[in-house]
Amino acid sequence: MGKSKQVGKHSKGKKKNISKTWKTKRRTKDLDQIHADMIPANAVKLLKQDVNYDVTGCAQNYCLHCARYFVDLKTLKEHFKSKPHKKRLKLLREEPYTQAEAERAAGMGSYIPHKTVEVHTQQVEEDMD
Repeated sequence: MGKSKQVGKHSKGKKKNISKTWKTKRRTKDLDQIHADMIPANAVKLLKQDVNYDVTGCAQNYCLHCARYFVDLKTLKEHFKSKPHKKRLKLLREEPYTQAEAERAAGMGSYIPHKTVEVHTQQVEEDMD
């Protein structure tokens, strides 16, 4: 009995490069996307979502600044006191970069110093059911 000839790659359907999957597994929104969500019209839509059973906490407890859902109101309030939330608030104080600012940095305009945005933790409405 002879040895069978192996044809093709030996990957057996595995992904070629899984490092990209590892890097993007827990990817969250970028700061400029969160700034867009902080616009009052968009913020109301995110904070007053319909019940969605596929999302943690049925999409009722959402941290606008961290772009995270929480199981219940108590966990959301604890998150507001946590170090990652406070770090995110500090990062969000800086206004996001624009194309005009990039052009000024390249020498196509006069320098305008960075603006800071006042960011506070969102107000939570407690439902008495």
